[in-house]
Amino acid sequence: MFIDFFFKLREVSIPVNPTSFLTLQKAINSGLVGSLDDFYIVARTVLVKSEKYFDLYDQVFAHVFQGTALPETDDPAFDFLADTLLQEWLQDPKSIADGFGVDEEKLRAMSSEELIDYFKERLKEQQGRHDGGSKWIGTGGTSPVGHSGFHPGGMRVGGQSGNKSAVQVAAERRYRDYSTEGPLTQNSIGEALKRLRNLVPRGAKDQINIDASIYQTMKNGGEIELVFDRGIVDRLKIILAIDNGGWSMEPYVHIVQTLFTYAKSQFKDLKTYFFHNTIYDYLWEDPGRYSSPVKIDEFSRLDPDTRLIIVGDASMAPYELMAADGSIYAMERSGKPSIESLRFLSETFDHSIWLNPTPRRNWGYTRTISVIENIFPMFELSLDGLENGVSRLMS
Repeated sequence: MFIDFFFKLREVSIPVNPTSFLTLQKAINSGLVGSLDDFYIVARTVLVKSEKYFDLYDQVFAHVFQGTALPETDDPAFDFLADTLLQEWLQDPKSIADGFGVDEEKLRAMSSEELIDYFKERLKEQQGRHDGGSKWIGTGGTSPVGHSGFHPGGMRVGGQSGNKSAVQVAAERRYRDYSTEGPLTQNSIGEALKRLRNLVPRGAKDQINIDASIYQTMKNGGEIELVFDRGIVDRLKIILAIDNGGWSMEPYVHIVQTLFTYAKSQFKDLKTYFFHNTIYDYLWEDPGRYSSPVKIDEFSRLDPDTRLIIVGDASMAPYELMAADGSIYAMERSGKPSIESLRFLSETFDHSIWLNPTPRRNWGYTRTISVIENIFPMFELSLDGLENGVSRLMS
């Protein structure tokens, strides 16, 4: 059973390794594990190296030791069905609306991302094979796409325990906020950004280096010699540029606000600017983008080691990005397209990334995302995306 548990953890992409498994076996053989409750705690301590996997660990534990069902992962075929529905909608909106039994205008009011999510939800509603009819997704009838009972069920935790057993604790899933699929919080953002540091010695040598002092004392035959070092300070400089306008960013206001709040409290040398859709000649220090413009040309005088983080959905009309004077604002007329300004920023800062709150699976539907992705390394604004983006910034 323990071997099955180990391989199930690997199967769901928790990075456990054989060395950790051997360490767990030693703990068991040493008498440290006397019950299933002990095993739950010891195994998590030894095998799981990051709190972001605690939620997934709990699900696997409940699955192996109580037989509960694991949640289904995203199925490429399932995504393909939803994407196919979107393409059909673009070609024949009326047939798709009739097939779902909804008003066509309701679907027209949705963005492409919302349509994808809506189609997936309707696919999930189909719990068994259905023949005939026009509203449900099934076989026969007038439904726009065939379907024979695929149902991605969620985790079913059964059974009640009178005491706080390990299985019951695992079933409670107390660490959802730390999982990669959970919402971004200040704690999970901190987990991702904790490596965003540039620590260097600075100032007078007034900090005792204990290890070096012990070494020198032993080298001197017991005669005490204290070794002092300079204090360590964080010299990291960050520019955070946020898209804070437009209806397409409204669904992501909370997640962007969380990132902004954390960054503002965490980093000493942080400059925050705002823009809408894309960047032309200016970024704005005021959220209203009205009174405090800053020319991006001035950034060429900054420390080139500054980290540039741009946050936005990168979704707009192509002419806003590609056409000269493509801005929707009359005061922004520079005679050059925005794409040149983006390239200027990319070339000015050796370390820059673009964080996109739109789910990665939907990027291919928007041309401007593809264009900007070729200028800046683009990462999804999720826990995994943040970690990958931070690694890129510090490489």
